Amino acid sequence: MCENNPVSEKMTNITPETRIMMIRSPDGRNRYMRQILAALAVSLGPFAAGLSKGYMSPALASMQDTRIHDAFSVSDQQASWIASLSLLGAFIGGIMGGMVMRFGRRTVLLATALPYTLAWLATALSSSVHMVSATSFFGGMLICCINMTTQVYVTEIAVPEIRGCLSSVLKILSQIGILISFTLGAYLNWYQLALMVAAAPILLFFALFFIPETPSSLLLRGRETEAEDSLQWLRGPDADVRQELATIRTNILASKLSNGTNTGKFKVLLSKRLTRPVLITCGLMFFQRFTGANLFNFYAVKIFKKTLRSMNPHGGAIATSVAQLLASCLSGMLIDNIGRLPLLMISGVMMSIALAGFGSYAYYEEVIRNTTDLTSAEPGSYDWIPLLCVLTFTIAFSLGISPISSLLIGELFPLEYRSTGSALATSFSHLCGFVNVKTAADFQDQIGLYGLFWMYAGISVLCLLFVVLFVPETKGREIDEMDPKYVESLCINR
Repeated sequence: MCENNPVSEKMTNITPETRIMMIRSPDGRNRYMRQILAALAVSLGPFAAGLSKGYMSPALASMQDTRIHDAFSVSDQQASWIASLSLLGAFIGGIMGGMVMRFGRRTVLLATALPYTLAWLATALSSSVHMVSATSFFGGMLICCINMTTQVYVTEIAVPEIRGCLSSVLKILSQIGILISFTLGAYLNWYQLALMVAAAPILLFFALFFIPETPSSLLLRGRETEAEDSLQWLRGPDADVRQELATIRTNILASKLSNGTNTGKFKVLLSKRLTRPVLITCGLMFFQRFTGANLFNFYAVKIFKKTLRSMNPHGGAIATSVAQLLASCLSGMLIDNIGRLPLLMISGVMMSIALAGFGSYAYYEEVIRNTTDLTSAEPGSYDWIPLLCVLTFTIAFSLGISPISSLLIGELFPLEYRSTGSALATSFSHLCGFVNVKTAADFQDQIGLYGLFWMYAGISVLCLLFVVLFVPETKGREIDEMDPKYVESLCINR
């Protein structure tokens, strides 16, 4: 079947450059405009996620400050549960999102936006630690569905030239959300901040009414007329989308036929087309979670209180968030020009150095300074050292592994496994995040803050080795269903 497929031969004779010319709008200034607008609309989901990430650090500090909060007390262990339960909920949400994404990417976003608002309203009205913990869990479950679906949506609507940039837009909006929460968290208490977060998903809900479902998702469900309308809207009214639509349709049919020849679900799960992307993306997610980034999101104020002697810890958290935002913007400009692998390698090197430096300063503060008479140094005279280390780490993290690990989820998985693969990688990521956030306090008690960050530095070195040995470059590569040579590669890989 594969060797003599005339459709396959016809598709493989079309060069990528010819196909790109056929699907683009003649007006070069506007050829990407609708894809950008659609990406901005769904990026309100990561914006809401960023607000919730940035919420935890100032909110936990507010809950534990008896001067401004006396409704219920929050211990350090309870605070770690509140923070980590959002990630445990996200683990469940990743599995749930993979199951429901087959009903449509836009449909999932519409179904989860308003319930997410209700979760935050419940947080603002909470009267006990147990209620805050419950809303943290359900909020994490919903925002995970939103985050993983927006990444798949952007991957499926964007052309290769701007896919990396549009994916970075999701991270940029997320970082803006974190910055807003960190900034307002210095002035608002925990329940006032929760009310502010509750407003963001409402914006996402209404923005979704102005954009279409992805063509790939519609064709996968056999809705060809709607898929053509969606693709025409995304590529522009003057673009000729017939060739691209035919390519997607042919590749989806070939993929379904190939899967139909495999007997049993276990054989499908062991397919190289699924296992290899799962191992790569789950590996990146492990390193992303166990290099300390979650601690700066959830415990930034608490960490800076321990390491900064004169600087306001809220100011340190805000500076960190600004650095993340600027690095995300820089990543968006570089990711489609210099490629994924160079950014990942630069990220790994810089994170290792910064984490080792922060651990060394923490060792100086906890061990050397506390056991040595150092009266000559003025309080706060060395505050710039830990702040510089944290800023370097957040820039490196936001420049490379943070946006690229999410982007590769959409790029590496073929269409027929994209929902399953996204669910596996995203759920594994949040499970790692839950373990990391929940055990960080215990590790700190056993090996100190310095030992914790030295451990993270070692993990960052392993991350660099993993990237060099196993992660492929995907710059400029078509996702499978849009690749004219997909049918040929499918036949070879069978």
